[in-house]
Amino acid sequence: MWAKFSVLLFCLCAMGAFAATNESPSIVFVTGDHEYGSERTMPLLAAALQTNFGFHTTVLYATEPDGRRNETYEKNIPGLQALKTADLAVFFLRWRQLPKEQLDFIQAYLDSGKPLIGFRTTSHSFKYDAGSPLARWNEFGKFAFGTPPGWGAAGHTHFGHDSSTDVSFAPGAIDNPILRGVAPHFHVRSWLYRVLPQYPPKDAVWLLMGSAVDPDKPAEPNPIALTWQTKQGARAFYTSMGHPEDFQSEPFQRLVVNAIFWALNRPPPENWPGKLAIDVSYQKPKPSSK
Repeated sequence: MWAKFSVLLFCLCAMGAFAATNESPSIVFVTGDHEYGSERTMPLLAAALQTNFGFHTTVLYATEPDGRRNETYEKNIPGLQALKTADLAVFFLRWRQLPKEQLDFIQAYLDSGKPLIGFRTTSHSFKYDAGSPLARWNEFGKFAFGTPPGWGAAGHTHFGHDSSTDVSFAPGAIDNPILRGVAPHFHVRSWLYRVLPQYPPKDAVWLLMGSAVDPDKPAEPNPIALTWQTKQGARAFYTSMGHPEDFQSEPFQRLVVNAIFWALNRPPPENWPGKLAIDVSYQKPKPSSK
């Protein structure tokens, strides 16, 4: 009798674990970007995902050796072992110099083929010296998201901090599930990144185009949101938007939530809760701006 009960208990526990895995995916946010307040916007996004959609979320922060959070400290993001059990990793980084033991957790996640999402400066997440054995991580954006291989590489630049961006659907993208419920035209504060003509890669799927408003130099439209597949077969979504004021835009919020569902191989949510409470002010960068 006890043997039968034990088997039944095991099955019920296994079913419970399966349900938790499938109904409550774990999303890990990795932050630290000097300028765009990812350590302030990502926790609010994580909280909205947990409250409105039932996801389990964890936010990791750039941290001083004494334990104080400081997005300008580039050499430490504790807790990256959380990626071992993550179903989705969201990166919003800029010019980090993490130790190898922390990079190993990111590499293991990439090797797992699990999905990725990246915001704005994640295209240039790392900045190691050319002679460093870790210098290949300077191209993280390229091998994780299909962006140019670092800031300044392949003409990767922007059109001035006083400019902003008009957003529209990319040709042929209207039926993409990530755009369901997203306004076909909206405006964001992010200044446009230039990635053309060498990027995105040919196998990327363009979702949104950006046109610079009041640029500081002649500016052609550029793709600002795309999906791609890594060499490990992972779904990857990247957007060069991510200014804190962008997160106050409901179309942008809808895009991001849809992208998270897409990355987890789920249809976009049927019931949109309305504008999310992500109200973060822009603070001038320390020490420089890109």
